[in-house]
Amino acid sequence: MAKQCYYEVLGVARGANDGDIKTAFRRLAKECHPDRCGGDPAAEERFKQVNEAYEILKDPQRRAAYDRFGHAAFDARSGFGGGGAHGFGADFSESMSAMFDDLFGEFMGARRPRQRSGRERGADLRYNMQITLAEAYVGRNAQIRVPTSVTCEDCSGSGAKAGTSPTTCRTCGGLGKVRASQGFFTIERPCPSCEGRGEIIEDPCPSCQGTGRVTRERTLSVTIPVGVEDGTRIRLAGEGEAGLRGGPPGDLYIFLSIKPHEFFQRDGADLFCRVPISMTTAALGGQFEVPTIDGGRSRVKVPEGTESGKQFRLKGKGMPVLRSKRQGDLYIQVEVETPKNLSRRQRELLREFEDESNSDTSPESAGFFARVKEFFEGIGE
Repeated sequence: MAKQCYYEVLGVARGANDGDIKTAFRRLAKECHPDRCGGDPAAEERFKQVNEAYEILKDPQRRAAYDRFGHAAFDARSGFGGGGAHGFGADFSESMSAMFDDLFGEFMGARRPRQRSGRERGADLRYNMQITLAEAYVGRNAQIRVPTSVTCEDCSGSGAKAGTSPTTCRTCGGLGKVRASQGFFTIERPCPSCEGRGEIIEDPCPSCQGTGRVTRERTLSVTIPVGVEDGTRIRLAGEGEAGLRGGPPGDLYIFLSIKPHEFFQRDGADLFCRVPISMTTAALGGQFEVPTIDGGRSRVKVPEGTESGKQFRLKGKGMPVLRSKRQGDLYIQVEVETPKNLSRRQRELLREFEDESNSDTSPESAGFFARVKEFFEGIGE
């Protein structure tokens, strides 16, 4: 027969305060007390129900448990237990701990495992690799040698000597953790016997000393995609350090750096090249050839009167964009070179040129010095 609701037994609402519950209990206890009812069995049973309900509802912790779980919170058959401090036994504490694991574990994104197998994931590894700009342009397949931990072949990663196997930890029963009850709460700690693994290796493998892995140098093939930039990271899943005692391996991360190029500087997908030209080429015009990153050549025409710093754009001659069909551009910046180590005849020709020059041949310098002259004249006045 199902038990009657404790609030109904006392005749109060679920939201009743402590004073209302106490008043209701005193009134009912007087009405059905055995001494007043002349030994009536029904009154005696009623009196027991009233006392039982009051014992639960007067205690804040018990009342909270009853509101949450009902009579099951105090039924030994339900797994919650009925003994211990404040009527909450170890079973109840363990069940409450499991409930909090489920609620808060899922809230944080992952439920904590009930058991641990002793198999831990291997560490991730980093490998630094340097390539040329031309290799970043076309991509390549490379072979690398990586010293790392691999699964021990003698014990197949278990860590136990061949012919034996790890045994379940007797202290924690394979859970990898032990619990200590402190009142209403239960505190979990890693098992001190197995260090949280849940297993004990009594006869470790001599090749790996019980770790389940050994150090070896491995040769791996790496595909470098077209258009990678300096600092690009490539992940090789499962190629990292082997897991402990047969656990899953970690990952290998390859960090790429690009060597400085002899001619080109890179900015994203665009390339820049600085080209010095003679003063006569800048003044009279001309042309020159420049190399391109694809191994070809491009001709650049210099118009008459080109100034130092002028940029010429070669469309589509830059770097490819990673995981895209787009291509950057190549920018040629010319720098007018001042003549040096002149011969006597060259000096004479330049002086003749200077004598024939006027504000039309050098408009910027003529305009600048004209403003300077006006400035000084204004100060004098």
